[in-house]
Amino acid sequence: MTALTENTDDRWDDRWDDGLIARRLAEDEEDEDDGTDEALVRAVSGAGSDGGKTPAPPPLSREGRALRARLDALRQLVGLSRTRLDGKTLAEAGRVLDEAAARRGLSPQHTVVAIAGATGSGKSTLFNSLAGVQISETGLRRPTTAAPIACSWTDGAAGLLDRLEIPGRLRRRPRDTADADLLQGLVLVDLPDLDSAVGAHRAHVDRVLALVDAVVWVVDPEKYADAVLHERYLRPLAGHAEITFVVLNQVDRLPGEAADQVLDDLRRLLDEDGIALGEHGEPGATVLGLSALTGEGVGELRELLGQFTQERGAATRRISADVDRAAHRLRTLYVADGHGGPEISETARTEFEDRLAEAVGAYAAGLAAERAWRRNAGKACGTPWLRLWRWYESRRAPHRLSGLAALAALGGRTFGGEPEPPREEEVTARQRVEQAVRTVADEAAAGLPEPWAQAVRETAVRGAERMPEALDELAVTVGVPTGKPPRPAWWPAAVLGQAAMTLVQIFGGLWLVGQIAGVLEPGLLLPVLLMAAGIVGGPLVEWSCSMAARGPARRYGQDAERRLRQAAAGCGRARVLEPVAAELLRYREVREQYAVVAGGNRLSTTRQ
Repeated sequence: MTALTENTDDRWDDRWDDGLIARRLAEDEEDEDDGTDEALVRAVSGAGSDGGKTPAPPPLSREGRALRARLDALRQLVGLSRTRLDGKTLAEAGRVLDEAAARRGLSPQHTVVAIAGATGSGKSTLFNSLAGVQISETGLRRPTTAAPIACSWTDGAAGLLDRLEIPGRLRRRPRDTADADLLQGLVLVDLPDLDSAVGAHRAHVDRVLALVDAVVWVVDPEKYADAVLHERYLRPLAGHAEITFVVLNQVDRLPGEAADQVLDDLRRLLDEDGIALGEHGEPGATVLGLSALTGEGVGELRELLGQFTQERGAATRRISADVDRAAHRLRTLYVADGHGGPEISETARTEFEDRLAEAVGAYAAGLAAERAWRRNAGKACGTPWLRLWRWYESRRAPHRLSGLAALAALGGRTFGGEPEPPREEEVTARQRVEQAVRTVADEAAAGLPEPWAQAVRETAVRGAERMPEALDELAVTVGVPTGKPPRPAWWPAAVLGQAAMTLVQIFGGLWLVGQIAGVLEPGLLLPVLLMAAGIVGGPLVEWSCSMAARGPARRYGQDAERRLRQAAAGCGRARVLEPVAAELLRYREVREQYAVVAGGNRLSTTRQ
C-alpha cells in the first residue's frame, strides 16, 4: 500500500464529499498511518465520474476530420487486404484501429500523460511536485513505484483510467492550488521503472505507454544516455515526438554550465534517435531541465502541460502517430516503387492474344480455309479432263503412300539411302497456353509488392486451368469452316465458259472423227481449230479463274483466321485478363487507401 501523508483542510470537504470517497476512505483507514492527513489522501474510486451524464461530443476539428479519414482508409485497407496478407502482418494495423476506436469513444476533454523513467530518475518526485501532494511514494528503496498511479484534475476520466486498468485505490486528486485551473483536463500517470528488475513492472510500463496520449520521459544526469531508454523506447517512438516531453531532472546537482552541456548532449542523442525537437516553433519533442526536489523548472513544465492539455489535440496526435508507424511498416506491402501503373499494357494484351492464336492454330486454320476456297473454285471452274485426272491421282495416292511407308519401315531408311532424322518434339498447345499465361502474369505483376504480385500470378494460373480444352473446342467449332465457301458473282460465267470450251472440244473432235470415218465431208481446218480453241480455252479459263480467286480466297482465309483469333482472345480475356485486371484494380484501391493512411491528409500538429 502506498504511504500517503494527510493534512486536514476544510476547503476540500464540500468538493470531495460525494459518498464514493467516504467508502474509499473507510477501506483505506486500516492501511494508513495515524499521522496522515485525510484531505490529501482522497482516493477517488471512479475518479472523474460524471454522474451518469455523458456530455455531447464537441464537433470535430480539421485535424480530427483528417484523422477520421485516415482511420476509415486504414479500415478499408485492412478489409481489402485480408485475403492477400496474413493476419500477423495486419495485426498492428488492427490494434491501431481498435485502440483508436476505444480512445475516441472516451472523454475528449481529458489528456492522459504518463511520467516514465528509469530507476532513480526522480519521476515519482516530479509526479508529486506537479500534483502538489505526496501521492506516489519516494525513497531510496528500488523499485519504489510498483504499479501505475493516476492523478486526475477534473471529473469524467473514469473510462480512461479503466482503459489503463488502474484500480480505484490508485486514483488520486491533486492539491487545490491557485494554478490548479491551468491543468484542468489533465490525467497524470506515474509509471513503474522502465528498467525494473521485476518483469511485471516493465509489463505495466509497456502496456500503459501504448495507451496514453502523451509521455513525459524523466532522465537524470547519470543515466540520460542509457541504452535501454533510447533503444527500447525513444527510438521506436521517434514518430511520436509531438506528444513527447523529455525532462532532465536533478539539474540542481550539476554545477555551473554543466546543466546546459548535459541538455545539449541529450538533444544530440534525441536527434540520433530520430526524434524531432520542438524548437523555434516547429513541431517536435519538448526538452527542458528541472529539479523536482527544489522546484526549479517545475513551474515551466506545469505551464507547458497546461497549454498542451488545453489544446485537447494530444489524443489526435497520438493516434495519428500510431497510424504513421503502422503505415511505415506496411509500406513495402502496398507501394510499388517504379511501377508504371496497376494495369496490363496494350502490348502485353496483344502479345498474349497472339500467343493464344498461335496455340489454337488460327493461322493454319486461315490457310486451310483459303485452300478450301481455292479448291472449291478449281472444282467449279477447272477443265473436266484435269478434274478427272486429279480424281484418279487421289484414288492412287493412298495405295502408293502405304507402299512407301512399308518400304521405309523395312529398311529403316528413306529412298535416298540416308537414315531418317528424328523429328523434334513440337511444342504442344497446352505448353503454348501456359507460356502465354505466365508471360502476361509476369508482365502484369512486374514491380508490384510481392503479396500482390503473387496474387496476380495465382489468379492467372487459376484462370488458365481449363483454357487448353476450351481452345480445342474453339478450334473445332470456330476454326473449321462449315458448308461450302460462298461463290462470287463471276463463278456462273466461268462455269459456262468452261462448259463452252469443253463442248467446243467435243464438237470439234466429233466433227473430225466424222470426217475420218467418211460420214462428213473432209475439211480438217475448221474442226482442228475448234478442238484447239477448246483445248487452249479450257486451261485459259481455269487459269483466269485461279487468278481471280486469289483475292476472295485470301479474304475468306483471313476471315476464318480472324474469327478463330477473336474467339481465342475472348476466351483468354474472360479466363485470364479480366481476373488479372480485377486483381490489379483491387491493388489500385488498396494503394489509394494506403496513400490516405500514409499521410494524404497529414495532420498539421504544430504546437501554438
